[in-house]
Amino acid sequence: MKALLKMLNLPYKDESLYEMALTHSSYAYENQTEKNEKLEFLGDAVIELLMSDYLYNEDLADEGAMTKKRAQAVCEEALVKYATQIKLKKYLKLGKGEEAKGANNSMIADAFEALFGAIYLDLGFEAVVQTFNKVVVPNLNLVWNIKDYKSTLQELIQSGDKRNISYHIVKETGPSHDKEFEAAVKLDNHIILGLGKGKTKKEAEQNAAHDALKKGNYDTQEII
Repeated sequence: MKALLKMLNLPYKDESLYEMALTHSSYAYENQTEKNEKLEFLGDAVIELLMSDYLYNEDLADEGAMTKKRAQAVCEEALVKYATQIKLKKYLKLGKGEEAKGANNSMIADAFEALFGAIYLDLGFEAVVQTFNKVVVPNLNLVWNIKDYKSTLQELIQSGDKRNISYHIVKETGPSHDKEFEAAVKLDNHIILGLGKGKTKKEAEQNAAHDALKKGNYDTQEII
């Protein structure tokens, strides 16, 4: 852990926050300690704000273009690419079963978000900006070709009659430390376009959008 903080040049105050950021729920469950999900929630918002600010200052005139680029730059696949640059995977604390299988992309992306949440709480906004500029911005060239199904579906729907799509978690299964989510993407809040499952809500939503795009039929699956 200290090696990671040194590499990031973080003059940390509360090391326990960073330990928590890298603690998967499986490890927390087995060891009766704090998991990283609350920090992940915070870090997700921090990263999205920083990416929005970065793209705004890039002076992209079109809001749609900024939205698409932001979606590419903060999706799970992109977060894993940034995390790989700092070898975050080797610092993750996993339960015995997950350790044997190895960390998947969902765990790595969640921990990356949680790390930004920890930096924000421990050192404040300026430190988060510095870390973002050091870890994320130099690696944006790695993410612009990522296929973001949610953005693609949004563009397809709104190119027609300006209708709305929304995502809903319709099912959660498994124990708290090993959940699986099922998401539905709906048109105008009542027509199901697609369904998808994932180990995180984001992954489930991406898979639901992918399902909708594969079906290519946006008017027939009315909910009763």
